[in-house]
Amino acid sequence: MRLAGLLVVIAVLAAALGYQLLASSSSTTASPTEVLRTEHGGPLGEAPPSTVWPADGQAAFVQTGQSQVQAGPNQHSAAIASVAKVMTAYLVLRDHPLRPGQDGPAITLTDADVADTDRRRGQRESVVSIAAGEQLTERQALQALLLPSANNIAAVLARWDAGSVDRFVARMNAAARSLGMNHTRYTDPSGYDDATVSTAADQVRVVDRAMRLPVFASIVATPSATLPVAGTVHNTDTLLGHNGFVGVKTGSDDAAGGCFAFRAIRWIDGKRTTITGVVLGQPGHDRIAAGLAVADAMVDRIAGHSPRQAPAMPDLRPGGDDRSRRTCPGRHGSRLGPGGPKTDCREPARHDALDGRPSNAG
Repeated sequence: MRLAGLLVVIAVLAAALGYQLLASSSSTTASPTEVLRTEHGGPLGEAPPSTVWPADGQAAFVQTGQSQVQAGPNQHSAAIASVAKVMTAYLVLRDHPLRPGQDGPAITLTDADVADTDRRRGQRESVVSIAAGEQLTERQALQALLLPSANNIAAVLARWDAGSVDRFVARMNAAARSLGMNHTRYTDPSGYDDATVSTAADQVRVVDRAMRLPVFASIVATPSATLPVAGTVHNTDTLLGHNGFVGVKTGSDDAAGGCFAFRAIRWIDGKRTTITGVVLGQPGHDRIAAGLAVADAMVDRIAGHSPRQAPAMPDLRPGGDDRSRRTCPGRHGSRLGPGGPKTDCREPARHDALDGRPSNAG
C-alpha cells in the first residue's frame, strides 16, 4: 500500500510539472509572424509601425545600432531581378579584393563573350557593348555590373572568378547559406532567371555585408563611369545623392516587379543613422521608378517615426540639394500602406545604355 501511495504521489507531481511546462511553452511560443519579427526585428515591442511597409510586395531594413533585420509582412521567396548582382559583386570582391584606388587585374573579353552579349541583347536583356580583345579591369567590370546593370558582364565575372557560371552559382548559394539567407536560391549571376529567388529580409543581409567593402560602396555611389568600348554608362539608381541615398542596386522584370536594394543616411533622434533596406515586387508602368519611389517614402517613414526628426542629409552630388532634378520618386510620392500616398510613378521605360532599347532585369 505504501508503495502504491508513493507511486500515486509521484504521478500527481509529474502531471503538475508537465502542465506547468506546457503552460510556459504556450505562453512563450510566437506565431509564425511573430517569429519572423523576433528573428528579424528585435523585440516585438520595437517593431516599426505598419505604415512603414509598402502596400505591395515586401520590404525589410536594418539601421545603425541594430543587429537584426526588421522584416515587413508578406516575406516569401520571390524573383529579385538584378538585385542578385549584389551577391555577384560581393563574391568577386571577396575572392579578388581591391583596395580603394586599385583597379585590379585585367579581364580580356573573347569572341564567346561577344556572342553571349549578342544573344542576351536579342532577348532584350540589360547589356553593355563589348568587343573581342577588349580588356576591362576588375573595377571596370564591377562598374558595368552595378551601374547600368549589365547581365553580360555578370556572366563574364562569374567565369573569371570560378571558371564557369555553374561553379560561380554554387558559390553564390554557399555564401547565402553562410549569411543565414535561408529563403534564397540563386540560379544565375545576373538575376535574369526568374528561378533566382529570395526575400527582402534575406537580401538585406548580403547588401549590408557588401556595403562594408569600401570599393563596392564607392562604386554604387558613383553616378556614371567610362568603359573602353561602351563609353559612358550611368547608374540606374536615380535617387543617388538625394534625400540621403548613397546606393545600392535596382532591379526589375515582369516576374520580380520593381526592386531596389538601398542605403540612406538620415538624422534620427539627433543621431546620424544609416538605413539599409530592400523592397521587392513593386508594381507600376516603370518598375524601376516604382521601386525607387517606395524606398524613398519608406525611408521618410522610418526617419519620421522619431518626434525629433532632423532634416535629411544634404545632397551628396555636386550642385547641392536641387530637388528639381529628382526623378519620379521625388515628384510623385509612392505607394505605401495605410495613410501613405498612392500615386503611381510613371516615366518612360528605362533603356539599355547602348542600343536604346528597353531592357529587362535592370
